[in-house]
Amino acid sequence: MALRFNGSVGVFDSGVGGISVLRALVDTLPCEDFVFFGDSANAPYGEKSREQVVRLSRDIVDFLLDEGAKAIVIACNTATSAAAAELRAEYAHVPIIGVEPALKPATLAPNAKRILVMATPITLRLDKYQQLAEKWGSGHEVISAPCPGLASRIEQGDLDAPDVTGLLEDLVGAYAGRVDSVVLGCTHYPFVARQIRQVVGDVPLFDGAQGTALQLQRKLAERGLLTKSTAPGRVEFLSSKPGEEEISLYRSFFELK
Repeated sequence: MALRFNGSVGVFDSGVGGISVLRALVDTLPCEDFVFFGDSANAPYGEKSREQVVRLSRDIVDFLLDEGAKAIVIACNTATSAAAAELRAEYAHVPIIGVEPALKPATLAPNAKRILVMATPITLRLDKYQQLAEKWGSGHEVISAPCPGLASRIEQGDLDAPDVTGLLEDLVGAYAGRVDSVVLGCTHYPFVARQIRQVVGDVPLFDGAQGTALQLQRKLAERGLLTKSTAPGRVEFLSSKPGEEEISLYRSFFELK
């Protein structure tokens, strides 16, 4: 039987958020084929237990590899924090790239003494984030802001609706005018970057998408897995939630400017 995604890069997230990473991957590696799997039936990951996230992530990786994916991008901060180490140990023969809160570039930027990190509750609880904050937070005030419910709301679309700004006001409105930059520690959050600035202030926003894309490029090159094609690659969308409506939603997020 032919492998469905033979030679593609498999990308997954709990839902639409990872599409913000997918766009950076396609921009950086336009000739590669990508298949994006959104686990919208089980979203959001950020409010599940670590064990649940590991199990769901492993099932998706198994599926993508069984269908011929040559590499995996975990386009989800929560799944990276919870599952990346185990997945890399189990699938040592496959490049597995994660995404993490962009604290390093935020702390290296000028005039950034007070840095707000917006992320899911589980991402902020896990050791990976704590180690990241300890490593790069020296000399800065790093403020961790759990944002329960925000990823779920973004999954629904209609991002210009008043309730999106209202939710952001509830979650981070207290930091308006009080921080120098914001780290978007969930791949869903770049889709509401404009709304976040409306609430917090016109400050620099940092996310991990570009760093993930460059890391994928490096890992593919190291293993001789970069495509030799010079034609534009294909992008396929799949979802654990049945129906064409979810795929149409994914495409609409992919095409957002």
